[in-house]
Amino acid sequence: MDILREAGTLPDEEIRLADTALALAAMSRPRMEFDRYRGHLAELAREVGEAAGPIPRLDDRVGALHEVIVERHGYHGDQLTYDDIQNADLSRVIERKRGLPVALGILFIECARAQDWSVVGLNFPGHFLIRLEAFGERAILDPFNEGRSRSVVELRDLLKVAAGAEAELSPEYYRPVTNRDILLRLQNNLKLRFLRGDRIDKAVEVVEGMLMFAPQEPALWREAGLLQAHLGNLGGAVEALETFMDLSRNDQLRHQTALLLQQLRNRLN
Repeated sequence: MDILREAGTLPDEEIRLADTALALAAMSRPRMEFDRYRGHLAELAREVGEAAGPIPRLDDRVGALHEVIVERHGYHGDQLTYDDIQNADLSRVIERKRGLPVALGILFIECARAQDWSVVGLNFPGHFLIRLEAFGERAILDPFNEGRSRSVVELRDLLKVAAGAEAELSPEYYRPVTNRDILLRLQNNLKLRFLRGDRIDKAVEVVEGMLMFAPQEPALWREAGLLQAHLGNLGGAVEALETFMDLSRNDQLRHQTALLLQQLRNRLN
């Protein structure tokens, strides 16, 4: 929990991405051995550095990530049980060697950053991708599919699967995302699976974890309030929605939320 609370106070670039993802996993695994997973991540990073060589070109970097993470350690996207909640839990991903695109993407990013390589996650809808750059060249890699480089044609096909046949590539989809964005994307996968399974209590736990590292996100406070109200926790709902009102600049949502707050306060009284 301390890692999550600390992440909520840090500038985004200082957030330890993999450590924070492991701390989120530990919320449902209180006896989890952090050092075991950290040790594995350090081993992956060391092996990637050795495989890439002293002055690696872009192809060397892409090849080293694939060789170590995919070929040597056997990580792959979980095609068969994609909706398994373990696929969004970094500790389980490390144990099972399979996961969702964003969870695997965190492994790729962690290994690349350990070498001081230029790497970012991208704002690509429905399928998490990363961009690696070196010596004026860049490649967009797909962590879910063995870290392979994706061409523009392949990216268009991926987009149409995620967003519909009419969707077209936009510069917005190549925008780098922050560490918090990546972690929110990871946890959103869990939240949505719990909501689909009508596990509102578990969805609330996920949102509360998200609020620890992203306490300035008004949409999260509103969602927490709505979920708490659904569970009948009116005091918690009011508190969360009041925080939303303090943070939000969306007049329409503020108006709707003010009406809901009045109803909840009347029920409390």
